[in-house]
Amino acid sequence: MGLNGERISFNMMLPTRYWTLFMTESPKTLVDNPVTRIRPVQQIAASCTGALITSFIVTPLDVVKIRLQAQHQQLPIGNKCYIYCNGLMDHMCNMCSPEWYSKKQQFTGTLDAFMKISRTEGLTSLWSGLGPTLLLALPATVAYFVTYEQLRVKLKDLFSPGLHDQPVWIPLIAGSVARIGAVTLVSPLELVRTKMQSEKMSYFEMKQALRSLIQYHGVTGLWKGLMPTLLRDVPFSGIYWVTYEQLKADYIRRHQYTKQPSLVHNFLFGSLAGGLAAFVTTPFDIVKTLRQIQVAENEIMRSPPTRSQSTRRILNQLLADKGYRALFTGLAPRLIKVAPSCAIMITSYEMGKRYFVSKNTQTLQELLDKETLEQNEQAARRQDNVEQVDPL
Repeated sequence: MGLNGERISFNMMLPTRYWTLFMTESPKTLVDNPVTRIRPVQQIAASCTGALITSFIVTPLDVVKIRLQAQHQQLPIGNKCYIYCNGLMDHMCNMCSPEWYSKKQQFTGTLDAFMKISRTEGLTSLWSGLGPTLLLALPATVAYFVTYEQLRVKLKDLFSPGLHDQPVWIPLIAGSVARIGAVTLVSPLELVRTKMQSEKMSYFEMKQALRSLIQYHGVTGLWKGLMPTLLRDVPFSGIYWVTYEQLKADYIRRHQYTKQPSLVHNFLFGSLAGGLAAFVTTPFDIVKTLRQIQVAENEIMRSPPTRSQSTRRILNQLLADKGYRALFTGLAPRLIKVAPSCAIMITSYEMGKRYFVSKNTQTLQELLDKETLEQNEQAARRQDNVEQVDPL
């Protein structure tokens, strides 16, 4: 189809106002223009890049943090576990693992831990657990960010077709739905990974265990523990995206819709949004962590399965035993972990988006220049034909 085929592939059959703005506005304001916005394949690439960068940067920080915590815990080795998180997902670890727990090493602080771990165990030990984390983090992150972006732009085009402003409820709905989808998708994979890690199962043994699980609990058994995760992650996602999008929108309005936030601003906005969301959802994070540890210790000790307490009962028990402050136990470490993780992820994602928007803009401009050239050549040929017919 030539140029027409290229046009269709680049979403060029759109209302005239989008084309007018594409021709007249600065490229920095075209991130949300349907003519130049990034396509799903490009969203996948941007989110994968963000997940890799976030995991690579944050994992060493969590390895050091866990090792510092482990040396102060007087726990019997071999029957305890802890939760490790690199900002994208939780990672269950058995305390008896030599990679993670050692009484021989004593650390005086964060920098000392970095130096001693690197010197005695090798630099790569700072990225322990990165492989299995990425195995789930990549599909979860791709599903999450692509679903969010697709829902957001479709809702915006439907209810707020302007290029800049969007109602607050759009990122709230898009973020919540995207998180539900991503968590539901990854939950069975997380169950498989946790069981393989805690029981050191082969793939064949894992297949048999899953078959037995489905036989006794049905297919829904694959989503065991899904509800506590949703109670934490869905509100977190909604709060995070509403805050982040509002901060971006305020910045753009202050600059009279002529400038997008810089990557430094994206980092700051992501950190603030992640910190606020982490603060609000900390009680649910405590509930989820307690349940994860209970399940994992049952697996490690080969204890018979016990019926999980409801979220409400756990919260009430915490309130009765230790008061409201118990609902925010570990808030400072959570903020230190979540805020920079969110900032790194969203900055990496926005960097990918800008690259692809710039690439799309350049390609479209080349197509338009090509069409203009063809039209000029056709006009010149018509003029030549007229002159040949009527030489006077």
